[in-house]
Amino acid sequence: MTTRVRTVDAARPEAEVMADAAAIIRRGGLVAFPTETVYGLGAAALDAEAVQRIFDAKGRPSTDPLIVHIAGVDHLATVAREVPPVALTLAQHYWPGPLTLVLPKHAVVPLVVTAGRDTVAVRVPAHPVARALIEACGVPIAAPSANRFSRPSPTTAAHVVDELQGRVDLVLDAGPATIGVESTIVDCSVSPPRLLRHGGVTREQLLDDVPDLLVVARSGDARESQAAPGQLLRHYAPSAPLTLVVGGETAVRTRLVDEARRLAATGERVGILAPEEDVLAVTPPLTALAASGRVLLQAYGRRAEPASAARDLFAALRALDARGPTVLLASGIGDEGIGAAVRDRLSRAAEGRVVVVTPAC
Repeated sequence: MTTRVRTVDAARPEAEVMADAAAIIRRGGLVAFPTETVYGLGAAALDAEAVQRIFDAKGRPSTDPLIVHIAGVDHLATVAREVPPVALTLAQHYWPGPLTLVLPKHAVVPLVVTAGRDTVAVRVPAHPVARALIEACGVPIAAPSANRFSRPSPTTAAHVVDELQGRVDLVLDAGPATIGVESTIVDCSVSPPRLLRHGGVTREQLLDDVPDLLVVARSGDARESQAAPGQLLRHYAPSAPLTLVVGGETAVRTRLVDEARRLAATGERVGILAPEEDVLAVTPPLTALAASGRVLLQAYGRRAEPASAARDLFAALRALDARGPTVLLASGIGDEGIGAAVRDRLSRAAEGRVVVVTPAC
């Protein structure tokens, strides 16, 4: 299969391009398309054979369910057999947008979509191209991130082509994703509702509507059926092993410098992925190692601008990984707001290798 790429206007997607993409979806093919979070790999959600092609293209285990994208709140009944009041409140408040709701599934939704479970993850994307594609298709679209399984999520069409060339029929290129991390997931099939994945809608925002919201930290096993995407311990991972360092800013920067020196002395080529403020702080003591190529520095966004850190995270991780480090160190932007989503992605990219540092007494 040859993968075609078509450029599309991000704000006003051309009808002819949308018709082309919709025809591929309706005949059981795969189309990668932009959402406001990351690029998705889409197939007709109610066509079990088409959905299986997503799993085959990604190398994704059947235990990891997909998100079904619909055109609006009034389409919920096509994929969910029950919509609790709290789910309707959240949908009306945050849709279209980066929030996914887990609900009791309608019988028409194939079990391949839901990893064999009786619940389905649903959202209404905000990106004009995603919305135009769903409307042109006239059917719900199942779509995980458009990358190989467990790799960093794609935030540009080029990332998709790098990962899935020859595995997808068409890639719609509308420029970079604006949020950069996947949607927040709330399980509304249980009471009280559970926050299963941090994302573009923050925990703090959700608590205004769901004061009894439970935050459930999961590190699932790929051999077991998962309640929602993004629950596995290893996810979003680069080629080189990564360790996440968290704690006070000064203590984190000191540890990054110390660890980089130690690892470089053993012959490792050390990549450091950090917010711009951290990179600027560690550059002077690591100048000689950086000049020699033993340490590679890569900034993603700024601590002072959390949205920029989320937006740039995956692209920066991919860029640093492509420079050939043998080991990676990373720091986050804290746990508040969208910082919780950044920490979650880095923790899973590190496969749980998280070092907590505290200031010296």
